Amino acid sequence: MASVVACPSCGVKNRVPLSAAGKPRCAKCGADLPWLVEVGDDEFGSAVERSTVPVLVDVWAPWCGPCRMVSPVVEGFARERAGSLKVAKVNSDTSPQVSAAHRIQSIPTLLLYVGGREVARSIGAKPAPQLRQWLDAELAAHPH
Repeated sequence: MASVVACPSCGVKNRVPLSAAGKPRCAKCGADLPWLVEVGDDEFGSAVERSTVPVLVDVWAPWCGPCRMVSPVVEGFARERAGSLKVAKVNSDTSPQVSAAHRIQSIPTLLLYVGGREVARSIGAKPAPQLRQWLDAELAAHPH
């Protein structure tokens, strides 16, 4: 299923797919679009493991207070790093296979995938500057 995203450059609404061979660009102006998707058990492989760009996976649940604190920061990364990072949100309540396969025991858990494999993880709610520093360091350590 695709989501609809407004282009940060020209404001035109575009459909952004869960997975694609490249990265989403605006149909009107060609600017890179934020790639923020909701992924479940069935789509995880195609949307995350076969992604052509690094993927930050946010494993969360609607009832989780710390998850709600981290979510805007993580979603902001999708906007800030349009064209170079995909953010995939996984609801642990409705995606038990993803949670089990990754041995998720605490949420929020952030998984960073580069080249189809998990290269780093961050567990628990952390302040925005700390999450940004972690993400920057891990992306630098695992170039794609």
